[in-house]
Amino acid sequence: MIRVLVAEDQAAVRAGLVLILGSAPDIEVVGEAADGERAVALARELRPDLVLMDIQMPLLDGVAATRRVVAEELADVLVLTTFDLDEYVFGALRAGAAGFLLKHTDARDLLEAVRTVARGEGLIAPAVTRRLIAEFGAGPVREPPADPSVLDSLTRREREVLSCLGRGLSNAEIAVRLDMAEATVKTHVSRLLGKLELRSRVQAAVLAQELGV
Repeated sequence: MIRVLVAEDQAAVRAGLVLILGSAPDIEVVGEAADGERAVALARELRPDLVLMDIQMPLLDGVAATRRVVAEELADVLVLTTFDLDEYVFGALRAGAAGFLLKHTDARDLLEAVRTVARGEGLIAPAVTRRLIAEFGAGPVREPPADPSVLDSLTRREREVLSCLGRGLSNAEIAVRLDMAEATVKTHVSRLLGKLELRSRVQAAVLAQELGV
């Protein structure tokens, strides 16, 4: 079972998410939070596999809540957004969110996104990820840019894989582009995340965009 904590301040939206998630035989909603502080507290108490985190919430916004959950390694975080709050979404990804969903995502895609993040893949839908990267890659970054020297530890192949992640490509697409087995791609992704001290493929994609890899 995939244990999910739903953090959403709008009661009607939260109820809808809980209903959809509860309809899946392999997903269990273990808690609900209407604000960021409660989301972090419940994550500490319940240790879910995943937190479905809204961006705009009272007391503590989704970015700050994501940062705390990730820093304490309480759960993976899947961010919910309306996609018109660019700096918030970008901040959540930099904070360590494993992926994101648009609020108008249909039920089937919501369930598949939860399963994808729970598997540790993080990059939900390459087409949507490419849209995110294009949106934020061209915009101003409010935090200090990453130091290019962080890439010195990567092999040539790992840099190539990182570049593909920056373009929002899936493992299968990277395998085709770089002419290697998909299992080998997964190995390279795992190694480069470890070397760069990143928690997710999405963080790697954002870093690749920032550094122009």
